[in-house]
Amino acid sequence: MNKLIIFLLLLTAAGANAQNYCQKHKWVKPINLTNAHNITIKGDSINGDTVPCITLSHCHDIRIRHCFIGNSTKVGIFLENCTNIKIDSVFVTNVATGVYAMDSFSISVTHCEGKNMLGPIPRGQFVQFDNVKGPGCRINYNKFENILGKSVPEDAINVFKSNGTPNDPIQIIGNWIRGGGPSVTGSGIMLGDYGGSYEIAKDNILVNPGQVGMAIAGGNHISIINNKIYSKQQPFTNVGVYIWAQGGAACSMDVISGNQVNWTMKDGTPAHSWNAGNCGKVTGWDTNVLGAQIDESILPAQLLSPCNR
Repeated sequence: MNKLIIFLLLLTAAGANAQNYCQKHKWVKPINLTNAHNITIKGDSINGDTVPCITLSHCHDIRIRHCFIGNSTKVGIFLENCTNIKIDSVFVTNVATGVYAMDSFSISVTHCEGKNMLGPIPRGQFVQFDNVKGPGCRINYNKFENILGKSVPEDAINVFKSNGTPNDPIQIIGNWIRGGGPSVTGSGIMLGDYGGSYEIAKDNILVNPGQVGMAIAGGNHISIINNKIYSKQQPFTNVGVYIWAQGGAACSMDVISGNQVNWTMKDGTPAHSWNAGNCGKVTGWDTNVLGAQIDESILPAQLLSPCNR
């Protein structure tokens, strides 16, 4: 299969990722709402400076779309005790964390783009769910890129003490993630952080995403399925995919299957996967393709929209 065909297939797989991020925005001051509902925040360009660009507290049924969010020492979009908030087609850059949802229900982040999260730890994620629950939780079809030396990221996507439902798990699907480090604790996608349940990460593509590619750090009914995970040797690289219950979290009934992994540790040795052995039987562990014939070309050279590069 030639390179042109491969690239066209990548574009097709991105599907709804193709958004118009380059439209004009209107400049507005940071938005801070409490007990608001049934509104849409659309087409705004918000520079946060020393406050979050958008703060929603105890809000419900709000949509944030086609906004430029950036240039803040705080979080880009901060949600606290919110329900049914949908964020789509937003570009976020140069903030501590892109979207931080805490103690909330049914939160969705889809078709967004992000560049250069600034941290520092414990911030540094493009998206973090912290005690987010319920059906309708999504982190799908986003494109995220950290440029080494211009960002201070932790996990690109982190799901912390969060729980989906048996019929509708928290979804992390179809994301393209490139770049991470130099943090020695960061990763591309971290699930089950300090526990959680009913989370699924599938069909994501990760290139050089940090110390670790993808991981399950605790919890039950958590799945990592059919992802592509690649990293070259870097001073901070550790392992491609792992399962290891940490922080006292219970861990059982998890799945890691069908993933293609090619990962080089900081000392130059292959380090595709690791099972700490404290999560019981891991379904599908033997179905992963370790040392897969993949490289940086699994993502296009220009990941973000032209105006966001």
